[in-house]
Amino acid sequence: MRVQLDGLGSALPPRAAVPAGKAGQREGGAFARELERAVSGLSFSRHAARRVERRELQLDPDRVARLESAVRRAAEKGARQSVVLLDELAFVVDVRGRTVVTALNHRSGGGERVFTNVDSVVIA
Repeated sequence: MRVQLDGLGSALPPRAAVPAGKAGQREGGAFARELERAVSGLSFSRHAARRVERRELQLDPDRVARLESAVRRAAEKGARQSVVLLDELAFVVDVRGRTVVTALNHRSGGGERVFTNVDSVVIA
């Protein structure tokens, strides 16, 4: 249950060390990403990480654990794209890829808060 958002070192526990790949394999390769996802359980897209940082969304270890649990429950029900409501926060999650796509709170997002192309909502 380790997740780190780039640029948010203090927001979440540090990322688990990912073993180095074979010589010549790029660290950012597909294998490294899949290995990281398996180790951490949940990842944040670059866009979602920026949203969390810019909007100063509070993600402590307890909230991350609740978010991971919600994504796990959505996966068990066969969800593909889900909105996870967690206290005053909302996360759009690619459930199959276990990736948070974007994040917002009740004060952010401008005018309309419409979620499209989702097949489920989980209240965490």
